[in-house]
Amino acid sequence: MDVTRVKQILSSSADINVTYNGISVWIDQLNEDGKTATVHLRGPLEERSEVEISELKEV
Repeated sequence: MDVTRVKQILSSSADINVTYNGISVWIDQLNEDGKTATVHLRGPLEERSEVEISELKEV
């Protein structure tokens, strides 16, 4: 995924399915470096991780 699409997803009110390593995640924010984003797993766990945006996939 590229930085433009991450920004579009963050500003959208739609429920857009994004995965990281095959696991469904929510994108919380694009980090200042423009190469990573903070995400958390969909579901009850709120654990957040910083991941490379290039590894995010839109399903």
